[in-house]
Amino acid sequence: MAKETKDYKEGFLHQGFDAAETDYDQRGYHLEVVLDVSQVRKFVQTAYELGFYLVFVTGFHVRPDEGHDKKNSGIEVVYQFARYDRQYRIKARVSVPNSLEIPSISDIYQGADWHERETRDFYGVVFDGHPNMKPLLLSEEDPDFHPLLKEETQLKSLDEVSWPSGGPEVVKGEAEAETGR
Repeated sequence: MAKETKDYKEGFLHQGFDAAETDYDQRGYHLEVVLDVSQVRKFVQTAYELGFYLVFVTGFHVRPDEGHDKKNSGIEVVYQFARYDRQYRIKARVSVPNSLEIPSISDIYQGADWHERETRDFYGVVFDGHPNMKPLLLSEEDPDFHPLLKEETQLKSLDEVSWPSGGPEVVKGEAEAETGR
């Protein structure tokens, strides 16, 4: 019997979010949403109301590309949500502005508290409205040390670290190529 999956895309599209379906078998999530900073809380509230739980919040550091918004710091915050009752995962990401501030979601999902503090430690992102934005893992004596920020010469563009539009290329191993499987 096939697992029942509901298409949650419409629930997010009618709210005005930029959402695209993806191949779960290739990417590990069903829906990818790109948010503006002003949309974060509305998106998260919608996910909560649709019965999703928060899997994680994290960040990554890329080169702010010339063709993108000049107010982008090059840091992306990524959220992943899932459901308990059926297999359905959503990945949402937001480009962090140069101010390094985005809204906290810890009042909507209590589990975001730890994730937001960790993201602040590693990337310097400040989650506005967080009730306890003190360092989680790193020393309070060195608040400007963010170990996952890369040197400018080591940064890749967002396009270089993103999936190609057709999905990842499947490469057969030598044994598979010889047998034709």
